[in-house]
Amino acid sequence: MTFAGIDIGSTMTKAAVVDSDGAVLATVIGPTGAAHRHLALTVMDEAIKKAGLAFDRLAFIVATGYGRMNVPFADKQITEITCHARGIRAIFPAARTVMDIGGQDAKGIRLDSEGKVVNFIMNDKCAAGTGRFLEVIAETLGIGLSDMGGLSLTATGPVKISNTCTVFAEHEVTSRLAEGAAIPDIAAGLCESIATRVVTMVRNIGIEREMAVTGGGAKNIGLIKAIEDAVRFPVLIPPEPLLTGALGAALMGKDLVARGGAPDRIRKLEGITFFR
Repeated sequence: MTFAGIDIGSTMTKAAVVDSDGAVLATVIGPTGAAHRHLALTVMDEAIKKAGLAFDRLAFIVATGYGRMNVPFADKQITEITCHARGIRAIFPAARTVMDIGGQDAKGIRLDSEGKVVNFIMNDKCAAGTGRFLEVIAETLGIGLSDMGGLSLTATGPVKISNTCTVFAEHEVTSRLAEGAAIPDIAAGLCESIATRVVTMVRNIGIEREMAVTGGGAKNIGLIKAIEDAVRFPVLIPPEPLLTGALGAALMGKDLVARGGAPDRIRKLEGITFFR
């Protein structure tokens, strides 16, 4: 039996296919566009092909993420908090805290010794502390987003960025550039600012070791260093930080079927072609 999870985030859509042992057979990551349903279908189609499967071999499909209700072929929709927890449990069984830095939100999740969610907190009303914040500032600095982390590590003296609002921070960065501040120093200051904001938020639910960092922010080595400096211990990074939710969704489907909690698989496929 095989199971699939699809995570429609604000900027990226991810899919994962696992077998009955929970081993990953295929994963796919694509940009989220306005047509969530079409993209979900495209990404799932690609994942199924990559796994060498036919659609009818999938025993269960779980959708998660903010666009999870726009997946007509999913058997069940489950919140990203639950799916992230399940995904981290599979990757890092010892993790007790999850810090997810996504494209347009940031969240913290606390887990018990069995990997179950005991508390969580989200920042979904403001871009500060998210990937979008970093993207806007990278454009202001005239550098690629992927270069920001590496540049920050070469800083000789981080420039403090006091504004957490994206618009005001952009103006502040422009002013610092006009004053002659070096780009690596500004990048380091931004990483410190975001780390302080997100760590402060997650501390409201209690930070407990071990802590895993997921989402696009986990790919920024400067931000990770700033987070580790703030919490004063090393953090865990999944092999592909973007896939935690999709993996967790696929494993949730496997768990449901194993417990007999999944309903009979009735999925309307009218007008949907999975192999073109």
